[in-house]
Formats: sequence, structure tokens, C-alpha cells
Amino acid sequence: MADAPREAWITGIGIVSSLGEGPDAHWQKLMAAQPVSDDKAFAPFVVHPLAPVNFDAQIPKKGDQRQMEAWQRIGTYAAGLALDSAGVKGKTELLSRMDMIVAAGGGERDINVDAGILTGMPQAANPATFLNERLMSDLRPTLFLAQLSNLLAGNISIVHGVTGSSRTFMGEESSGVDAVRIALSRIAAGQSDIALVGGAHNGERPDQLMLYEFGGLCLKNKYAPVWERGDNPGLALGSLGAFLVIEARDHAEARGAKPLARLVSVVSDRSNRKPGAVTDRLTRLWDKIKGKIKTGHAALLSGATGLEPATAEERTFLEAHGARQEKDGLAVRATGSYVGHAMEPQFPMNVALAAIALGHGTLFPPSDPTGLERPMNDGLEQVIVTSVGHWRGEGMALVERIG
Repeated sequence: MADAPREAWITGIGIVSSLGEGPDAHWQKLMAAQPVSDDKAFAPFVVHPLAPVNFDAQIPKKGDQRQMEAWQRIGTYAAGLALDSAGVKGKTELLSRMDMIVAAGGGERDINVDAGILTGMPQAANPATFLNERLMSDLRPTLFLAQLSNLLAGNISIVHGVTGSSRTFMGEESSGVDAVRIALSRIAAGQSDIALVGGAHNGERPDQLMLYEFGGLCLKNKYAPVWERGDNPGLALGSLGAFLVIEARDHAEARGAKPLARLVSVVSDRSNRKPGAVTDRLTRLWDKIKGKIKTGHAALLSGATGLEPATAEERTFLEAHGARQEKDGLAVRATGSYVGHAMEPQFPMNVALAAIALGHGTLFPPSDPTGLERPMNDGLEQVIVTSVGHWRGEGMALVERIG
């Protein structure tokens, strides 16, 4: 008879976003229903800017900071917070066998170089030669390193000494879902004892805002909560870092670690985005975990982007599962209303926020004038976390209170 899957605990949380740094700052802003957004700095686009962070606290060497792009500094900082939270910071024996799974994008552009090339090429006698010369002379060698997706994991290893196995996933929202899913699977199967899982995103980038707006995806002109964007759909990019320490129960107990929550299940899929496909895919994912859900004591944190028709289709799924009903329905909260949308680390961030809410035994208040989000009066025992990617990448997790 095969051994039963090992239980996976979340023992460390490291988060930074527009709401601040760490679980307490986030919880205070969530309880006060105080989203932090900016519609001026990158007008007409709305962003959720990173709160002030003293990077020296987790990345003490200025040289390390200089060779990182902003998203890597954010991620390395959040990873250090997670290690501190789990009580493993600086413990070489543990860090040397800690696995790392990072969800990462493809790095950042040098905006000044790009602008200079685009300005000069139309006037150049030989545009191809001009382009080659400028690329050879203007791009600093470290830029290529800064653009490697797996350099976030590399910097975490250098700065914090995490030197077990390392995996980096790309693929926007799906990469965050699968990073958490595979960490859980490896722990359940006995292939890993402890893992650092998460990612980072810099939403305050003109080039990225431009690229997403080429597809008409950005929220413009004024902020609105996710469920209220039907007439002005769009995603508000957020700057954030989110890392979790996920650990086998027996391993955590052996070192006396305190659990923050139990990670019960993570499932993932991709819809083809035909009409109704998002509702159908979420229903299929729900069917895989519904037998573990405790009716009346569960809430749902949605990763909805605010883009249509995907957000409306997720809403249809939520209403079909009792989002509006007081008894035995799911109290829903869209985290994008608070921290914006951050692609790769959005799912790890939402799992972290679920664990924080479970630690308090209650759900933060609604921030939704449409009425989909309702107050929750019952004690909180479980949180379902959803992901519906801006283009692809659906997922669902079940996180549970311990004790």
C-alpha cells in the first residue's frame, strides 16, 4: 500500500505591494478597505505602485542591488521576508537543501536606449548599420543578465543562500499557479521537505504598459474595483513581490516551526476563451476540490483581472456557487481591487493573503459597490483561491486554517 500524501504547511510569508510590507500592513489596509492606486504617474493608465521599501534590510550589498532590475530587487526582498517569517534565514543547513520554484517574466528594457534608437533610426542613412552600432555601444553587458528570467532565483541564492534545487517557470499567471502546484506535489510525494515559492513583478514600467495597451488591456483614466469595471474594462498593473515557504508537516514539526495555514490542493488548466469557456473551466476545477470544502465556513479570493469577458464569466461562476447568498454561499473578495494585477506572482500573493485571513479567522470587508462581495459573519476555516489569466492560465487552490 502506498504511503499517504504528506501534509503541506505554509510556514513563511514574504509580501510587498502597494499596501505595504508584510502580513500586518496588508491586513490593516484590507480591513480598512484602503486600496492604493495611482492614475497620474503613467496617465492615462492606472497602476498600483510599490509602497516605499528599504531594500538594504534584505539586500545589504549595494553592488547586488545595482545589478538587479526593479522586479528582481522586489522579489529578492520578498524572498528574504519569507525566510525570516519561516525562521530559516541564515540557517545554512536548511537553506542548502531548500528547493526554490520561481515564477518570472522576461526582464526589463533599457528605456533610454530604446527611445534613442527609435528616434535616430528614421534619420539614419543605413538603419540596419545604425541599429547594430547602437546596440553594440549602448547596451551595458549586465543588461542581458538582468533580463534572464532565472536570475531572480540566482539572486535569491546569492543574497540569501538558498542553494537546493531551483526551477524557474515562465508563462504569466500560469507560471505562478504551477509554481505553487508543483511545490505542493513534490512535498506530498516525499520528493521535497521545504520549498521557497513565489515571484515578483514591476508594474511601473512604461514599456510594459505600452505592450499591454497594444491589446487594449490596461485600465485607464480612473480607478474602480474589479467587479465595477464592466463599462471601462481593464487590468491595473501592480508592483508586488510574493514568496511562500511551503513545508512538509513532519519537517516543520521536527524543527518547531509554527504553521500559518495548510495548503490542501492546487489545480490548474487553460481555457480556450470561447464564449462561456472561463465559467466552464472554473467549474471543472471546482469539481476537483469541492469534496474537501466545508460549506458555510469557506470564502473565495478571486484573481479576476477586470478584463472582459473573462471577469463577467468568472462572476457567473461565482454567482452559481452562491456568492450572493448569506447561508452556505461563498463570500468573495477580488484582490486585484487592492494590489492590482501582477501576472506571475498574482497567485502566490493571493495564496499568501488567504493564509493571512485564515490566521485571523475572519475575512476582510467587501470593496465592491456592485453587491457581489458580501460580508462574512461565520468563522473562516477555508479559502479557495482562483486565477483567471488575462489571456490564459486558470487555476484554483484550497487553503485551510490549522488549529
